[in-house]
Amino acid sequence: MVTERVEVSIPPLRGRATGERVILGLSIIVMLLSVLLILLVLMHKGKGGGLSDMFGGGVTSSLGGSSVVERNLDRMTVGFGIAWIVTIVVLGLLINRGM
Repeated sequence: MVTERVEVSIPPLRGRATGERVILGLSIIVMLLSVLLILLVLMHKGKGGGLSDMFGGGVTSSLGGSSVVERNLDRMTVGFGIAWIVTIVVLGLLINRGM
């Protein structure tokens, strides 16, 4: 019985195509982080007199967020903000490098 070996060659992911994929992926991540940041900022409880009052943040109720929820929301907002900034910087460096 004779078995035949078939080799399949897959072109390496190098050069310009990979750089463009990375830039596209980072651009999509920046867009998603931007939408998440907008939603997180709008979820913050208004401290009075700001734009959040226009969206109903000025209405006081007993169901308002506790301090733990507010702290977690603050942490998430800062975390997503730092991730957004890092992604923007990396994206800018890749674009300037000419990938």
